[in-house]
Amino acid sequence: MTTTEVPGLTGAASAAVEAARGHLLGLQSPEGWWKAELETNVTMDAEDLLLRQFLGIRSDADTKEAARWIRAQQRDDGTWANFHGGPADLSTTIEAYVALRFAGDPVDAPHMRTAAAFAREAGGIEGSRVFTRIWLALFGQWSWDDLPVMPPELMFLPSRVPLNVYDWACWARQTIVPLTVLGSLRPVRDLPFDLPELRSGVAPPDDATGWGRAFNALDRVLHVYEKAPVRPLRRAALRRAADWIVARQEADGCWGGIQPPWVYSLMALHELGYGLDHPVIKRGLDGLERFTIRDEKGRRLEACQSPVWDTVLAMNALGDAGAPADDPALLCAAAWIVGEEVRGPGDWSVRRPDTPPGGWAFEFDNDVYPDTDDTAEAILALRKVSYPDAEAPIERAIRWLNGMASRDGGFGAFDADNTRELCTKLPFCDFGAVIDPPSADVTAHVVEALAKEGLAETTVVKRAVVWLLKAQEADGSWFGRWGANHVYGTGGVVPALIAAGVGPGKPAIRRAVAWLEEHQNDDGGWGEDLRSYEDPAWIGRGASTASQTAWALLALLAAGERSPAVDAGVQWLVDNQRPDGNWDEEEFTGTGFPGDFYINYHLYRLVFPVSALGRYLGGAT
Repeated sequence: MTTTEVPGLTGAASAAVEAARGHLLGLQSPEGWWKAELETNVTMDAEDLLLRQFLGIRSDADTKEAARWIRAQQRDDGTWANFHGGPADLSTTIEAYVALRFAGDPVDAPHMRTAAAFAREAGGIEGSRVFTRIWLALFGQWSWDDLPVMPPELMFLPSRVPLNVYDWACWARQTIVPLTVLGSLRPVRDLPFDLPELRSGVAPPDDATGWGRAFNALDRVLHVYEKAPVRPLRRAALRRAADWIVARQEADGCWGGIQPPWVYSLMALHELGYGLDHPVIKRGLDGLERFTIRDEKGRRLEACQSPVWDTVLAMNALGDAGAPADDPALLCAAAWIVGEEVRGPGDWSVRRPDTPPGGWAFEFDNDVYPDTDDTAEAILALRKVSYPDAEAPIERAIRWLNGMASRDGGFGAFDADNTRELCTKLPFCDFGAVIDPPSADVTAHVVEALAKEGLAETTVVKRAVVWLLKAQEADGSWFGRWGANHVYGTGGVVPALIAAGVGPGKPAIRRAVAWLEEHQNDDGGWGEDLRSYEDPAWIGRGASTASQTAWALLALLAAGERSPAVDAGVQWLVDNQRPDGNWDEEEFTGTGFPGDFYINYHLYRLVFPVSALGRYLGGAT
């Protein structure tokens, strides 16, 4: 470990963290929480217009403002991507194109011609993902007969049987259930135009092998069954699906706090006879307003919101930067977080029926789905505050986390032992992660939280540490499931292992340090392009960003490094800070579904540099 002293750097870092801390404090709500925009891609906005067209409530004003935002996100080649600077995406481009047709954009306009040309060349509607073709089937632009079948009768499969709804991750099961309703009822709504210009005329090749081929054969059988289902069984299945959906609507009207199950649940229930004035439908539509941003850029929807996550990260950052335990901002935030504790059961209880509830969820109102990641960071945050009422929630959260360990010792985000890969082979599941197995970043956050509670010697933590050591990549990094990517995973795991008692001189730590130093950019920062999830050539490579530079610094500092690499990283943060104390970051560094769906958390660019600079200056406790 090298020790360096760069003249003036400590003073510059101190000024930078003070400016950043002031900016962060200025973003806190009077109620105590933080919440910045959670930016995704334009499919959210296109599908919102499609939802409203399906329900008969699409307005010209909403369409015009959504189209303004969607047009602004189109690139010079006519396409849309799933993240800033990413490759063109066929399905996203098709859905954005349809939204602009709603707004009256003529097919012969240059931006529409180039979009349609790309779509045709990239495979057209025929080559788009299943979910895009479902949307088009709802409007007669694709045949329901040419979509994979997911019958609602799967609702009767017990949790021990493969392919039951609890085999899917929480976000997937909440999407699958309403889609089984829509797929069985096969509604078709009017569309004021057709889309021949988006067809390639070429069917995508069937290259399934193994289980994929077997499930394709099963799908053919299910298509036959769909033509003549057992009517009493089908009616009972639809009733059970409806009851399941309604039972999982959250207090703010959402489902899971995320867009896909929300929109599909509204359409499924409406098709089952729930009118627009029904309380469930009305709550659902009203709730979408809280996820809608209207500003000079246009109208756009957040795919989800992250107030609990943003708040606990902000609390940890302020604590790292030296805020005292009785700081009014921290006390106010702690009171709000304690009030957000989840006290009731959820779907996680299916696999862990004997585990008492506790912990925190991601959203304002998402009590059915607390997650281990938010819970771990909340424990760390509350320990930075002198707030006596936090003790009991912390104890309940620790008990809940202990109960959520998977059999292999690792931790998934929302469920334990959600690892059955069979459902990933279904032809229906061609988009995004559909299971929630343990991941290095989540497991690391749990380990760090429990270790700092004095539980490093417990069986749960020891097994989790072993899981992390086994999960280290051959190059010395760790894969980041929920953040981009190996920089995020490594930035989380190294501090966790150190907190759990793994010495900084141990081989796993030294290999991680070497990997980070090898992947530092020439400008002193770190970055990793999201294409690293699919193309190994991008692992550890990308334009420097504030959040990713901070993640690397957090790992190096935890490992005891005071090296030229650390100083260069700190210097990058100092040099790239805005006058208002924040940092610019157009790049997406959050991950929803690796390879498919990504997030730009607008607070990441601020909270993580505050933590890194604070720890560099010795403000961490």
